[in-house]
Amino acid sequence: LQKAKTDHKVVTEVVQDGDSFTWTQSIPGWTWSISFTLGQECELQSMKGVNFKDTVTMNDGKIAAQFPEYFFTAEIVDDKLVMICVTPGEKGVTFKRVSKRI
Repeated sequence: LQKAKTDHKVVTEVVQDGDSFTWTQSIPGWTWSISFTLGQECELQSMKGVNFKDTVTMNDGKIAAQFPEYFFTAEIVDDKLVMICVTPGEKGVTFKRVSKRI
């Protein structure tokens, strides 16, 4: 198990209005933000700047989306946001980030 290290804390802001979400992640000097409505195809952008279309879903409280580079899920577990990205293939990588509420 290899752990990624960053010199900056990533701040994730999730704003929900019914089935519509705005999801923003930022570190000093960089911000990434997407907006989507559950169950509706929408134009999204990966953190690398790749534009793509997907339908974001939620099952049992877990948000899921297929990004070009990985499959993304996010859910609240014990008042923490747990995000998991899984790259495909035999040498696929699983990245997990757990964020506490601030």
